[in-house]
Amino acid sequence: MKLLLAEDEKALSEAVVDILTYHKYIVDAVYNGEDAYDYAMYGDYDGIILDIMMPKRNGLEVLTELRKNGYKKPVMLLTAKSQVEDRIKGLDAGADDYLPKPFDMGELLARIRAMLRRGEEFHSNHLQFGDLTLDVESGTMICGDNSVVLPRQEYRLMEQLMLNHSMYMNSEDLLEKAWGFNTDTDINSVWLYISYLRKRLSGIGSSVEITTRRNFGYKLEQNI
Repeated sequence: MKLLLAEDEKALSEAVVDILTYHKYIVDAVYNGEDAYDYAMYGDYDGIILDIMMPKRNGLEVLTELRKNGYKKPVMLLTAKSQVEDRIKGLDAGADDYLPKPFDMGELLARIRAMLRRGEEFHSNHLQFGDLTLDVESGTMICGDNSVVLPRQEYRLMEQLMLNHSMYMNSEDLLEKAWGFNTDTDINSVWLYISYLRKRLSGIGSSVEITTRRNFGYKLEQNI
């Protein structure tokens, strides 16, 4: 799952990014409304966490413009303001949820999970392809009675391959979706982690393989 966090308080932003990353979310962080709008419109996110009080453009302006231009992904508003009229303005502008500051990180995580379940696309807690199951909550890859808990980056890569199992994904797409838009990671890391996942699949006895097609990329296929 990939999220955009727009929050101008750097310390709070870093804390939220850390907790979301720990829970296997990919997070791009921006610190003003103009960047929030641009990233939302041109990035591929499952949801947005949007602070209202930001420089350049406030969160309500960003949200209103996004909805005006047909943006359908779920958006949660964060703000220090907790008055009823502010919540009403946010919801009327198209917000899916509203969380006043200060907030508990556990509540934030619960609200994000609920928001994503209500979003444009429903993502089950289990992804399946062939004889393979990926438990989204625990990061466990399962085949029959065999299983392995994937390290975080391997999980992110496998998640993208399973979500997009009907199509080839090139290295650039996988790098952006599994490592994040702002990553400094070299594209050769994709090949390296693909090799790790191939060993994991073989280790649990799955008939699913990660195939490569030149000039197209990588794709899951079941070897029957």
